[in-house]
Amino acid sequence: MSDISESLFWPISFEAHYGEGLDRTICLGGGGLYFVAWQVGYLNTAIQGGLDLKLAERVVGTSAGSVVATSLAGGRIGRLRGQVAALSKFPPLLRAMAPAGSLRPSQLRALTEFGDAVEATPETIRSIGHAALAAVTPDAVRMRANLQVILQTTSWPSPVLHITAVDAYTGERCVITEASKIRPSRAATASSAVPGLFPPQPIHDRKCMDGGVSGTGLHLDIVSGARRTLILALRNGQHPNAAGMTESAGTTETEQSRLEATGTRTFLRTPEAVEREKLMSAEEVPAALAAGALQAEQDLPELLEFWA
Repeated sequence: MSDISESLFWPISFEAHYGEGLDRTICLGGGGLYFVAWQVGYLNTAIQGGLDLKLAERVVGTSAGSVVATSLAGGRIGRLRGQVAALSKFPPLLRAMAPAGSLRPSQLRALTEFGDAVEATPETIRSIGHAALAAVTPDAVRMRANLQVILQTTSWPSPVLHITAVDAYTGERCVITEASKIRPSRAATASSAVPGLFPPQPIHDRKCMDGGVSGTGLHLDIVSGARRTLILALRNGQHPNAAGMTESAGTTETEQSRLEATGTRTFLRTPEAVEREKLMSAEEVPAALAAGALQAEQDLPELLEFWA
């Protein structure tokens, strides 16, 4: 197991050209329950419009995007859309993605440290990770069980799926793949383990937290060198001064430019409007689904040309 644990560590590096030789790739970023719904609405509408996303040779999911990526890789986006649409009648997803109730002081410390971080130095990431490890949070097994209900698979859905997480103790970026021999529900729960809200998850000899605690919610370097990448991100130049959660201002554009410098063509789409305080609100799900679907309808001609 120690060898597998070590193999999880993928240094963040566009120079590594991790995606060299791949044609079509997809990166789905993090952003809470709202962004799960928005991505599902967008992707389901694009698929219904004729976009063959089964052609993707690598699908990278981070945090909220890890749940969507797992369903996409397994050909179950339509099913996930139905679950998300019925969120108020589907308690397991609500419990998995939007914890209710007041937070303990230990949880608030970790969550505040993560939210206020405007850089991703190793020291900052480790400090957030140690606060996450110290926080008294819901049971790790219960969180995995909730997502297991949603994903409904114990087998890795496809070798194309790559899920990101961060070792809460060392601060190292981890990439969980089929070779990691981990259930997808455990991988997605680790990737979605927001510090303070959810407990870091055991991944072999590591305890891993949200993949966004790394200065990026996208991890575009994992597809660097690929021919093209469809990117769904929560924010970009619409919020040029946005910083926090270990991302500095303009992180998305910078990362996109670095990816394009490796020869990868990109198609980036973000929600037209986002209110950060509503990212974990179940009440916003219908609007998020509709907004994602509308943007996909508008994008479809350009998307089909890009993906062809």
